[in-house]
Amino acid sequence: MFKQLRAAVMSVLVLTMLTGLIFPLAITGIAQVIFPKQANGSLIVRNGRTVGSELIGQTFTAPGYFHPRPSAADSGYDAGTSGGTNLGPSSDKLINGVHKSLPDGKDDPGNYNGIKDLLAAYRKENGLPDSAQVPVDAVTRSASGLDPHISPANAAFQLRRVARTRGFSEHAVRELLAQYTEGRQYGILGEPRVNVLMLNLALDEAAPGKTGAADQS
Repeated sequence: MFKQLRAAVMSVLVLTMLTGLIFPLAITGIAQVIFPKQANGSLIVRNGRTVGSELIGQTFTAPGYFHPRPSAADSGYDAGTSGGTNLGPSSDKLINGVHKSLPDGKDDPGNYNGIKDLLAAYRKENGLPDSAQVPVDAVTRSASGLDPHISPANAAFQLRRVARTRGFSEHAVRELLAQYTEGRQYGILGEPRVNVLMLNLALDEAAPGKTGAADQS
């Protein structure tokens, strides 16, 4: 019995060392050598300051910036509460939203902007007619709530607003957009996409301090 117990204890210790210490350290070391940027979160650094990650979106609302798709992660792009809405395509809440008032007249904290609300806001901020068809990612939230990309079509609808606010020519902004449009991975996987943070940083670098708004949030 003692021999069996000893073998069992030794097996647990050896496996713990292999899978809990040696293997993670080996993988971490290999990742740091081969993929150091990705292993450290694909962080974006400007002037010695970390401004974000290529993998996690940020909320932009100022008119001089391209805006990301809506987010269901808390108040928007909160990496601590990543997740989607879990609402089905026929959900009335998803489509029409929830708009209630408390007895004191204030908005109910449980209110929710549906697709129709997001569509109306998107058309208004980009000067589009009420009948304009827009890309689906402009009015729907991603499954993670952290998607850093939008479709090239979504960005194209915002181009005129950004150019006008910043005092750029549409041609100049269109060229910048083309530069930051990523193709399908390996030419076959996924869809073309635009990293909103990278594009907005490029806009700021093209004309430092010329955002067309006091700040962005």
